[in-house]
Amino acid sequence: MKRVMILFFALMVCFAGVASAQPETADFGIKFSGFVKTDLFFDSRQVVAAREGHFLLYPVAEAEDPDGDDINAKPNLNILAIQTRLKGTITGPDAFGAKTGGLIEAAFFGHSNSDVNGFRLRHAFLTLKWEKNTLLIGQFWHPMFVTDCFPGTVSFNTGAPFQPFSRNPQVRLTHSSGNLNFIAAAMAQRDFTSTGPAGASSVYLRNAVIPNLHAQVQIKSDASLFGVGLDWKALTPRLVTQAGYKTTETVNGLSFLGYARFDLPSVTFKVEGVYGQNLTDHLMLGGYAVEAIDENTGTESYMPTSLYSVWTDISGGSSMGWGLFAGLTKNLGASEDIVSFAWGRGFNIDTIYRVAPRVLWNSGKIRFAVEGELTAASYGTPDMQGKVEDAEFVTNMRLLFGAYYFF
Repeated sequence: MKRVMILFFALMVCFAGVASAQPETADFGIKFSGFVKTDLFFDSRQVVAAREGHFLLYPVAEAEDPDGDDINAKPNLNILAIQTRLKGTITGPDAFGAKTGGLIEAAFFGHSNSDVNGFRLRHAFLTLKWEKNTLLIGQFWHPMFVTDCFPGTVSFNTGAPFQPFSRNPQVRLTHSSGNLNFIAAAMAQRDFTSTGPAGASSVYLRNAVIPNLHAQVQIKSDASLFGVGLDWKALTPRLVTQAGYKTTETVNGLSFLGYARFDLPSVTFKVEGVYGQNLTDHLMLGGYAVEAIDENTGTESYMPTSLYSVWTDISGGSSMGWGLFAGLTKNLGASEDIVSFAWGRGFNIDTIYRVAPRVLWNSGKIRFAVEGELTAASYGTPDMQGKVEDAEFVTNMRLLFGAYYFF
């Protein structure tokens, strides 16, 4: 890992040297930016989270000991600086009649809990921009994470599991005509993957051969943004049944989203709704289940489970900013009876909601921020179609302090 970091910084220095060696009239090179961020956070109970509790999703269910005490009703405290980030924005000469650009961004968030502090790639892409068309090739946010309309939370979860959250290698074409943007993209998976028999892996999408496909339309003006999108994904969970027979069974997932942003004189208002199937790779609830099993070969057929999710975020202020995030998501189960649950997240959760107010103080390149994040999840027993019955809420209160230095 140290060698990777040394190599990365050496390349950055080389790029910077190349840029500085260009004539003053050359409008290309690399510009560095980023931030150092430290988070101190307290949870009132144990939580489902990544990176030593940093990336919070929802509270863990109750677990009673022989005396009836809830084992998971135990607070937790941590301090981490793993969000610290370095970005290089690249500009270069025209190619194919288009303006060219690129971006490399990395952070110390690691790839897994065992790799906390690890230096990992976030974004890496090139762009070709013509008069009305922009082509992006590389790793960037999935189009369901709308970069012009996402929650402004202090917490790095950025509204997950209510807001789709995923970065993907992709090819994306954006056509702009007046106030309209038409987006079409094809994605693979890398750091954010679906689950299956071999655990979390990109192999299920790769074996399905067809990439994750997405289409979106935006209407954008100086003071507002409206958009709708359609997403389709196919997975092949197994190549061989547990009885040893070849199988090519796939499971399809279809998802929709709609969103809006309004920039008022002193307030920004954002809202989004998602109806989705098999969005585990977006850190949301659900996944897919076994619909039937062939008695002779053990071949499984699958169906996705569905959810809906809504969130809103309102913010304002400048040197002293403020904001409020609120979100709700519900497990809708499957369309038919389930033989067995296969792979996903939170099959025993009916509903999750969150309310998170925040206050930020900005001075020069420094920002201090405080956020309270109340998240509740209702746990119960899934019925034959995966709809959760007799659910009861457990609640976590996170208090978060963040300190930033931008450069």
